Amino acid sequence: MCETCGCDAGPVDGSTTRLTTLDPPDHDHGPGHEHGHGHGHERGRTVTLEQRVLARNDDLAGRNRAWLTERGVLALNVMSSPGSGKTTLLERTVADLGRDRPVSVIEGDQETLLDARRLVAAGARTVQVNTGAGCHLDAAMVAEALTVLAPPDGSTVFIENVGNLVCPALFDLGERARVVLMSVTEGADKPLKYPHMFRGADVLLLNKIDLLPHVDFDVDACRDAAQRLCPGLHVLPVSATRGDGLGAWYDWLTDA
Repeated sequence: MCETCGCDAGPVDGSTTRLTTLDPPDHDHGPGHEHGHGHGHERGRTVTLEQRVLARNDDLAGRNRAWLTERGVLALNVMSSPGSGKTTLLERTVADLGRDRPVSVIEGDQETLLDARRLVAAGARTVQVNTGAGCHLDAAMVAEALTVLAPPDGSTVFIENVGNLVCPALFDLGERARVVLMSVTEGADKPLKYPHMFRGADVLLLNKIDLLPHVDFDVDACRDAAQRLCPGLHVLPVSATRGDGLGAWYDWLTDA
């Protein structure tokens, strides 16, 4: 059990996770390529365990970050609640950007290969991490996935985290930046309800803006709430299905 959040997946050793590699049909590693790479007392003990777990995770995240930096690999941790459109956004991003820069994905889900297959069809080599009952990815899972994925030098790796606005915010994975996605079908007060997630974001994508005429969502109120938590936060309205605003997203990626 994770001592930090109480989920069934250990947050550091990754022993309950499964990794599955999926290649696009035309992927070729080239010859010789190999993958390698009392209540008061109890409360005090809980805090100590949490600090120990996060310290171990942060140490490994630092090693992940150094490994990625040495190779010039841009790694982005993409987080949201379930159903906000992470996979649809990445499908579109892979298809649009993959022509100019190698793009691969570490896909986090509790079960199934459904999203990984979609990303492979879009053209990205993908490693699926199934966490079982776990509600987040951690640095150990990402380290193992990177070894299997072996991203090319100078490439981009998207880490699609498990859909959850709580626990993923606690775990540094070694990423360069954190991308938080929320849709206009969610409440505009999400940043106020989940401040830790939004406080740590580098960019906030407001997805499904094509639905704005049909929902009660105040874009300005959401932007203001998020930027009060994280001054200077980039807030980009987009529609991953229709393509609105994706140019600004791609520009942000270029500068990341």
